[in-house]
Amino acid sequence: MNILLWHVHGSWTTSFVQGRHTYLVPLTPGRDADGRGRAQTFDWPASVREVPWDRLAAEHVDLVVYQRPHEIELARDWLGRTVPGVYVEHNTPKGEVPATRHPLAGQSAVPLVHVTHFNALYWDNGIAPVHVIEHGVVDPGHLYTGELPRAAVVVNEPVRRARVAGTDLLPAFDVPLDLFGMKAAELPYPAYDLPQAELHQALALRRAYLHPYRWTSLGLSLIEAMMIGLPVVALAATEAVEAVPPEAGVLSTRLPALVEALSAFVGDPALAAQYGKAARTAALSRYGLTRFLDDWNSLLGR
Repeated sequence: MNILLWHVHGSWTTSFVQGRHTYLVPLTPGRDADGRGRAQTFDWPASVREVPWDRLAAEHVDLVVYQRPHEIELARDWLGRTVPGVYVEHNTPKGEVPATRHPLAGQSAVPLVHVTHFNALYWDNGIAPVHVIEHGVVDPGHLYTGELPRAAVVVNEPVRRARVAGTDLLPAFDVPLDLFGMKAAELPYPAYDLPQAELHQALALRRAYLHPYRWTSLGLSLIEAMMIGLPVVALAATEAVEAVPPEAGVLSTRLPALVEALSAFVGDPALAAQYGKAARTAALSRYGLTRFLDDWNSLLGR
C-alpha cells in the first residue's frame, strides 16, 4: 500500500515504517508540525518518502493514518478526495479522565486504534470501532554494560510536564541520575539530548532505568531500556503494570519502595544485570517488531 501519515511521534513511526509498504510523509516549507518530512534523528528506511504538501493530490494514496483530529480535514484538503483511514491514539485522556470523550467517539467510519489497553480502557470511545495494537520496537540489541553506577531517566520537557512525567519526584532518589530528552537541561541534573542510536548506547552504560511517569500511555523509552537490558523502577501506574513483570524490575505507588529499589539496583551490579536480562526477555516477547507489523498488516488489509 501507499500510506500517508504525518511525522508526529518519531519513535512509534520508526517502528511503523519498517513494514512492507510505501510511506508518504508531508513536507511543508518550514518543516512545521504538519510537515516535518523524514526524521532527522531516527533511522528510517528508503520506503519513507517526503512529499511536499501541495503535491500530495498527485500521489496515489491507498490509506491515511491519522494521529491528530485535524489531520482528517487536512488530508481531505491536501489530497482533494476522501481516502480510507485509521486513527491512532497515542495519548491518555486529559481533564476529567473518567468522562473524557475521544474526538472520534461520535463516528463509526474510521477505526480507532489505541496503542495500549490502558488507553482503550480510559477513553470514552463512544461508537467508534476500537482496536488495540500494542507497541512494537526495533530491537536495539542487548547493549547493557551497566558500568556507570547511575540511573537513567528519559523525559522530554521535564519542567513543563513535571507532574505528568513525575520529574517532581526525582529529588527523593538518593542515587546519581542522568536525564535524557528534549529540554532535559532545564533540571539540575546531567542532561543529554541525543539521536536515538546514541541514546541507546548512553542508556546501556547506566546501571538502571527510572520511569517516574504518573500519567502516560506507555513510554517507548521504557520498552527500549528493557530491550537494551536495563532493570526498571517505575510507578505502578498506567500500562507499566502490564509491561514490566516482577522479575524485570520494581513497580510501586509507594515512593520509599521505589527509592529503595533504585538504590539496590545501582549498588549491586549483579542484581541489576539479572533483572535487566529478564527485562529484555519480557520486552522482546511482548513488544517485538514482527508481532507489531503483523497486527498492523492485518488491520490495514481489512
